[in-house]
Amino acid sequence: MTLNHEQIRAEVLEILSTLAPGIQLARIDPEKPLRAQIDLDSMDWLNVLVAIHERMRVNIPESDYGKLQTLDGIVAYLAPKVSEAAPD
Repeated sequence: MTLNHEQIRAEVLEILSTLAPGIQLARIDPEKPLRAQIDLDSMDWLNVLVAIHERMRVNIPESDYGKLQTLDGIVAYLAPKVSEAAPD
């Protein structure tokens, strides 16, 4: 799977809208922490990370969770990894 930054962003936003229905995707500031913007508790956030892992086939070690605070941070983290991920 090879995705560009916009495709990765779209995938992440789709995951967020699925796991947190009712959020206004257009209001998400890509540079601000997502959890604060969409009011996710730690379990909800873990579900988001698991969904990203499953959909994008990217392993995300717990030690990297701090890099995944913002939408821009998630996209930057995933971009080099999705090309390394196992094919569909």
